[in-house]
This record gives sequence, structure tokens and C-alpha cells, in this order.
Amino acid sequence: MNTGNSGNMRRPDGAALVIAAILAGIAVVIFWQTSLMRVPPVQQRVGPTVFPYVVATGLVFLAIGTAVSAFRNGFPARSKDDFRPIVWIVGGLVAQILLLSTAGFSIATGVLFGFTAKGFGRGPLWKTIPAGAVFAFIVWFIFAKGLQLSLPTGVLERLLTTGSFQ
Repeated sequence: MNTGNSGNMRRPDGAALVIAAILAGIAVVIFWQTSLMRVPPVQQRVGPTVFPYVVATGLVFLAIGTAVSAFRNGFPARSKDDFRPIVWIVGGLVAQILLLSTAGFSIATGVLFGFTAKGFGRGPLWKTIPAGAVFAFIVWFIFAKGLQLSLPTGVLERLLTTGSFQ
């Protein structure tokens, strides 16, 4: 005897379940690594372990919500992927990694900015790369000079802070 409900039964969203599993896995790793941290007794209550536990707990809630939505088919149908923007963005990341040690933070991050903008369909590279380099130099200046953090220094950073290329 057919009850007529078999037509309404849909399979859960497999991609969403994979994402939920990855989120849960990352949460487990964060919980595990944080539990291994040696913390002085004075910092036991509120110390360097609090924030990682908060992040891991948030990831657990995201994993649960994603899994529930996957079983309820709460995600819209996905469109077909266009790989050109992905190639531009990944190319920008690779270029940044290769340029960081030689060209410095500002130029390498400017290239990443320009390639990402191109991937999103914005402006030509000759406009976006210099704009990205300007923003990246401002970030470099704030972090390197203001906060005394070590970021890769290149030609642009040396020229604008010391007045020479060396």
C-alpha cells in the first residue's frame, strides 16, 4: 500500500553535510589543541584559552545548524560554478605568497587585491593593483610602525619610510 509520501522525501544536501562535518572537525581540533595549552594557575579562569573555546563552541553551533538545514533542504539550489573568478583569486594568493619575501607586503598584497578585484569583475589591473598597494601600505604602516609588529618589508616600504631603496 502506497501512502503517497515517498514523492516528498528528498535526500539531504550532501555538500552541506560535508561542510557541517568539516566545521565539526575544526571545532574538535580547536578544543583538543586548547586543552593541551599550559596555562599558569593565575590565568586558569579567564586566560588565553577562553577565546579558542568560544570559537570552537561557535563552530559546533554552525555545524549543527548546517546539518539541520541539510536535512531540511533549507539551502537554495546552487548555480553552476564559473571557474574564471576562482582562478583569478587563487592566482592572486599564489602571487602574494611568491612576492611577499621579495617585493614586500604592500606590493604583494596590492597584487592580491588587484587579482581579487578582477575576479569579481572590477576594474583593470593597472588601476586595482596600485589602489590595493596603497591600502596595503597603510595597513603595513599601522601594524609595523604603530604596533611594532613584523611584516615583510620591500622596496615600497623602505622607500616611503626611510627615503632609500636599501
